[in-house]
Amino acid sequence: MNGIPEVTEARPTAGRRVWLRFADGEEGEVDLSRYLNYGPVFGPLADEEFFRQLRVEGGTIAWPNGADIAPERLHELLVGCGERSSL
Repeated sequence: MNGIPEVTEARPTAGRRVWLRFADGEEGEVDLSRYLNYGPVFGPLADEEFFRQLRVEGGTIAWPNGADIAPERLHELLVGCGERSSL
């Protein structure tokens, strides 16, 4: 992979898991529960209704309060230890 990976689609699944598709064709689910303890900007993600408000913005996922996660990290979570799909 060259450059910064770009999230093209995302949707919440169960718990604090998110299904992602990247521009490079990688797709699958990642567990983002570890981010609930990463400071006050991620605190609202503990609320499931708020967590489900995620959207694709600027090539990554973001929430209405400005929280986002670097697309490189999301790609690493998916390829390194996520559940990949080959669809």
